[in-house]
Amino acid sequence: MHFISTELEDYIEKNSENEPELLAALNKETYQKILLPRMLSGHFQGRVLSMLSKLIRPVNILEIGTFTGYAALCLCEGINENGQLHTIDIKEELVDFQRKYFDKSPWGSQIVQHLGEAISIIPTLDKKFDLVFIDADKENYINYFELIVPKMNKGGVILSDNVLWSGKVLEPLQKNDSSTKVLLEYNDLLKNDPRVESVLLPIRDGLTVSRIL
Repeated sequence: MHFISTELEDYIEKNSENEPELLAALNKETYQKILLPRMLSGHFQGRVLSMLSKLIRPVNILEIGTFTGYAALCLCEGINENGQLHTIDIKEELVDFQRKYFDKSPWGSQIVQHLGEAISIIPTLDKKFDLVFIDADKENYINYFELIVPKMNKGGVILSDNVLWSGKVLEPLQKNDSSTKVLLEYNDLLKNDPRVESVLLPIRDGLTVSRIL
């Protein structure tokens, strides 16, 4: 579902910062070789992630859902020189693809890959995070949030992707649609949880910015 016209999306992209060459190459190879390439954040959302990270200047970043590493590299553009980005994914076949591009970037040594279930890995991370990007299985968004909040620094930011879910959040809920059900509950949680203040942005498939109070 397009929330704005393709023509307006093109205009927005052309009048935002250019996509860095390394990310353009990653984008192209993802579409050439990887299943479901649309999962990649892409030029415009990537520039949004980059800008937010540069404004926050995080020391420690957590990403849940690496895919091919595009968003991770965008988030690293604002990372503190002594910081780390920890990224979690369950797809073993993508680890080498991710690492190839991580090591071509200036932040290769600062990026730590974790392979496995985020529900199990997050509790093992002995870190306080300034910035978190949630972009994995929708059924666990609430579980991820509850695991993450105690590990956030005050004033830290949680970014939640795909919260509009192709507009399904406005449609009658289908009986077996667990992803939309959880996203509806999650969006309500972010609106009403006293631990955060949130704003939902209609960027691509919906991106909520939540600040820890």
